[in-house]
Formats: sequence, structure tokens, C-alpha cells
Amino acid sequence: MHTSTSSKLIGELQIWAPLCTLLGIVVGSAVALFLWLLDLVTRLHWGHQWLLFLLPITGLISGLLYHFYGSSSARGNDLIIDELLSPRDGVPAAMAPLVLTGTLLTHLAGGSAGREGTAVQMGGSLAALLSRTLQLSPRRLRVMLSCGVASGFAAVFGTPLAGTLFALEMPGIGALRLSALVPCLASALIADAVTTAWGIPHTHYMITGGGGGTSVLLQIAVAGVCFGFAGRLFAVASQSVHAVVTRSIRIAWLRPCCGGICIILMTLLAGHNHFLGLGVEANPATRDAVCIVSSFEQDGANPFSWLGKLIFTAITIGSGFKGGEVTPLFYVGATLGNVLSGPLQIAPDVLAGIGFVAVFAAATNTPLASTLMGFELFLPNSPDLAATGFLPQLAVGCSVAWLCSGPAGIYRAQRTFAGKWPEMLEDQNSGDSSEFAPESDHNRQL
Repeated sequence: MHTSTSSKLIGELQIWAPLCTLLGIVVGSAVALFLWLLDLVTRLHWGHQWLLFLLPITGLISGLLYHFYGSSSARGNDLIIDELLSPRDGVPAAMAPLVLTGTLLTHLAGGSAGREGTAVQMGGSLAALLSRTLQLSPRRLRVMLSCGVASGFAAVFGTPLAGTLFALEMPGIGALRLSALVPCLASALIADAVTTAWGIPHTHYMITGGGGGTSVLLQIAVAGVCFGFAGRLFAVASQSVHAVVTRSIRIAWLRPCCGGICIILMTLLAGHNHFLGLGVEANPATRDAVCIVSSFEQDGANPFSWLGKLIFTAITIGSGFKGGEVTPLFYVGATLGNVLSGPLQIAPDVLAGIGFVAVFAAATNTPLASTLMGFELFLPNSPDLAATGFLPQLAVGCSVAWLCSGPAGIYRAQRTFAGKWPEMLEDQNSGDSSEFAPESDHNRQL
């Protein structure tokens, strides 16, 4: 390595080491606060299920908060993606407190939503605020935004490696740029460590099945097609609800209120509350409720549990409630995997684990991050799992699901820079638009 190159590298490390440390501490602490409050409001809802009837009111409050204090923040992850690809007005500092408050209001009344979107938006907002405070250059600002996304994702799920790759993979298909890899990894590791240091636990998933090795890869691929369809259906459903609500209700802050009324009516029609909230664990008072944890057990899901959660979440998020889509996607994938395990003759916990991340891969167009997330979530609690052939099974499930999910995902701002097949890449490059060409100046700046 030349002396000048070494000097530049040392100079960059001297800049990014304190930046990543500061960002990791701030985001990790913010996410720890969020998870603590989320657990608090979830248990409050469990103990007072009549709070469901306040869902239109909490939706109205959330809508008014965004209307008066941060209308641009309502775009959430799509705004962050746009700022990563084509910087304009920046990510507002108001996004972090707004999405935190909105998500807590959603879960207090039982809306079907997740937490990833909240953590990622908090990370991006805090990263942008720190960048403006420190007067960083536009190039470093964009790297900091990626670091904020990685930190938020890593802290909320306890998966720093997946969080790192998610931040690099999320903006666009075929636009993976590794120039931000080291800062993102450092920020994610620190944020995860800080959240853990605050005493915030993460859910542990145990997989005791396995076996079959490469002999079951065909069955896994078949399941991957189903997971891809489910991810595609989720994306189409949530965007369709959003489109219908936007056309039908002109006043934006009224939309969550109307969505809350729909969720109440659907819950009464279903006769149970299994599809409300996060869905990671069941309300202790509802012993037969299907949840993500139960999906890892024999007969732990009903044939249409995945579809019910999908519909409830599409209406909740599509009508304007705040939260994330990823944890509901985990629910959809885990329950669908449990249902498919019988016909495909695969252990239910194995296929639930694969579905858990494969539907996420399909809906977000992040197959690499999803596969890595499966490694981080399942291997520490099942150390013998690698010897059973689970790792290639996981990779096949995520890859096939992503391949079969189509071009669209849950992030409307996500762009396609390259097709999912090599032949599609050639067709993509044959166009005149340099904006989507893999080697354009636009993409080099990523």
C-alpha cells in the first residue's frame, strides 16, 4: 500500500471512528428507550383490551401530529431512501420523535404493525441531525444516513451484521455499494451493544429440527415460491390500501382514524384478537392465540393465520398508522412455514424459521440481509443447526422467495438498478436512462 493511500486511510479512520461511536451510542440508546416503551404499551393493551376501541382516536392523534409538525416525515423509510439516492431537503429531526410517538399510539390501541420502520427512521433522523450539527459534507452525510439505518435495524433486532447489509441493500435492487460497509458495521455493532447494555432483551427462537441437508432443497425451493408470493401479496395489499385510502379520503389526518374503525370491525368479525399488535408473543390471557413463537411448534399456526395478519397489517399501515412492516412479515412467513411443513414433510420449526426471513426478503428485496439475519437469529440458540444443512436451506429459501416476489416491494422509493436475472440486467442496460445504469455517475455516488 502506497504511503499516500495509507495516510488517507488513517485520516478517514480518525474521522469515522468517533462519528460511528457517537452515532451508535445515540441510536442504541434511543432504540432501547423505544423498545422499553413499546413493551410497556403492549402489556398495557394486553391488560386492557378495551383500548382497541380507542384505535380511531389514537390514529387521529397521530395523523394530526404529522399534519402540524412534520408532513414530510410521513413518508418514513421512503424519504430516507430518496435522500440516500437523490439528496434534496434532508431527513428532518422531527421524524424521530414523531415516529416514536405514532408507533406507541398504534400499539397502545392494538394496531397491527411492527417496529423496524420506527427504529430505522429514528436512526436516519438522528444521523441526519448529527451530520447537520457537525456540518459534515454531503458525501459523509449520505454515509451517516446509511449508518443510521444500520444502527436502528441492528439495535431493534439484535442483528448487527444483517443491519449492516440491510442499510446497503435497501435503497435499490442491484445498487449495493460497499464504500459505506465499515462505518455501517461499526455503527451497527456499537448500537446493538448499547441497547443490550441498557438491559433490553431480544426474543430467542429455538430450532431443534433439521436434517435432510441438500436432499430437501427442492422442498425448500417450493416453499420459497410460496414465501415469495406472500411477500408480493403483502406489498401489493399495503400499497393498494394506501392508494384507495388516499383517493377516498382527501384529508390526510383522517385516514388513520378510518383505518382504525376498519380494524375494530374486522376484529369483532373474526371473534378474536390474534392479529393485533406485534404478534411476536401471544397475550398471556389468550392461550390459543397464534403468534411467531407458537409457529415454531407443531400445529402452532392455523391454515389462514398468515393471511389474516397480512390483511390486518396492510390496513393498519396502508391507512397511515405508524410502525413497521418487518415484524408482521416475520409473522406471515413463520406461520406460513408452519402450515407448509406438513405437506412438504419438513420440521415445522425449520420451515417456520426459513419463512420468517424469506417473506421479509421477498417484500423488502433484501435477500442477502435476510439470509444473514437468519444466521444471527437462529444459530446462537441452536449451535448444532449448522451441521444439519440448515444454512444452505436458509439461503435457498430467501433467494427463491426474492426471485419470485416480482419487481415491487414495500418500499415505494426503492429503485431497480439491475434485474433479478442476468438477462434482465442486459435488457435494463440497453435503455437510454443513465439514472438506472449500474455504472452511471448517479450510482457511483452511492
